[in-house]
Amino acid sequence: MDIIFLEQVKVQTKLGVPAWERMLAQTIILDIEIGYDLSNACKSDAIADTLDYGAVVERIRDTLNTHSFQLVEALAEHVCQLILADFGALRVKIKVAKPGILPELKALGVTIEREAVKQKV
Repeated sequence: MDIIFLEQVKVQTKLGVPAWERMLAQTIILDIEIGYDLSNACKSDAIADTLDYGAVVERIRDTLNTHSFQLVEALAEHVCQLILADFGALRVKIKVAKPGILPELKALGVTIEREAVKQKV
């Protein structure tokens, strides 16, 4: 399996357990690895044979702009499922970092990994 990575993707969303924390959008940082079959793209050099990275980032930004989450875990799961369902990824690994939320802490977050459900033949 091939991997496409999107590193340090900055997005705005409403995230936090206390309601006041979800009043205004805040910046979170995503590192995303997408498992995808790139063998055709390697041969053809055509965008049609690969994943449109710009479309992935735009879709993530759109959905996070309209959703609110209490937990970084729920946000990470939402983004993984979106990439698997909307872009036909085989696997997604995502790191969600919420920077500067606590004093003397650079960031907090989670890393999760999900695979596409295999269809029974």
